[in-house]
Amino acid sequence: MTDLIADGLVRDPHARPVPRRRTSYWISGLVAILLAGGVGYGFATNENMKWSVFAQYVFSDPILQGVQVTIELSLVSQVFAVLIGCLLALLGESPNPVFRTLVKAYVGFFRGLPLLILLLICFNAALFIPRVGIGAFSWDTNTLITGFSAAIIGLSLHEGAFMVEIIRAGFLSVPGGQREAAQSVGMKRGLAMRTIVIPQAIRVIIPPTGNQFISLLKASALVAVIGGGDLLTRAQQIYGSNFQTIPLLMVASFWYLVLVTLASVGQHFLEKKYSLSGGPQKKPVTPRLAKASQ
Repeated sequence: MTDLIADGLVRDPHARPVPRRRTSYWISGLVAILLAGGVGYGFATNENMKWSVFAQYVFSDPILQGVQVTIELSLVSQVFAVLIGCLLALLGESPNPVFRTLVKAYVGFFRGLPLLILLLICFNAALFIPRVGIGAFSWDTNTLITGFSAAIIGLSLHEGAFMVEIIRAGFLSVPGGQREAAQSVGMKRGLAMRTIVIPQAIRVIIPPTGNQFISLLKASALVAVIGGGDLLTRAQQIYGSNFQTIPLLMVASFWYLVLVTLASVGQHFLEKKYSLSGGPQKKPVTPRLAKASQ
């Protein structure tokens, strides 16, 4: 038997696999490091970047106020979008064909309309809706629609169309037989949805919702076209007065990268927690341990 193992005819159960050394991995990694270092060095030594101006404004009060507004816009719009998505997804599950048609029309319209155009329409709503309300209980639209409120409305409507599909996909991930079984024992449709479908659909809905929030965070930069007071708006106001365009754009880029990175870290933990394949995995028992346990 020992001779057979030595000849390689029988695998030694105590042998450990030896990792293959892939020289191409090291070469490609070295090339990537050199390229990244060259690009970074070029940016760092470029006098036109004016890093002193960047350092002057990166933590200035107007920029930090813009960061705060960007976070507020993203969070509030995401909350409204989730509410819109939940309501319309439930209506889409209704047996009433009118409700289902209205939901499809909403999703098709706001998913097809570019966000920039939607923001401009919301900001200029007073041009075609001078007053909001009925009779004595009405208000001038110009007093209600500001850059911030128009941004909330536009981002919420746009994001809500995508949330409808995400939540609907979560509902469809639950086998239909579970609903039928619940209704067969006398459980009403709404109760079955609340107690059986939604708790299981949550683990499918939450991870893509995190992705949508990250997309919304970046898309909020479009609010600058209507003066929403966000990060990019503040950067534009500053470089409009001192003409330091590139350094201020670098400041805005820096903060967007920080916000997206933080959101991505949160998204990672959400996916890890709610992934269908997540959770601790047991280590396979090796032949040596199996033999020792017998």
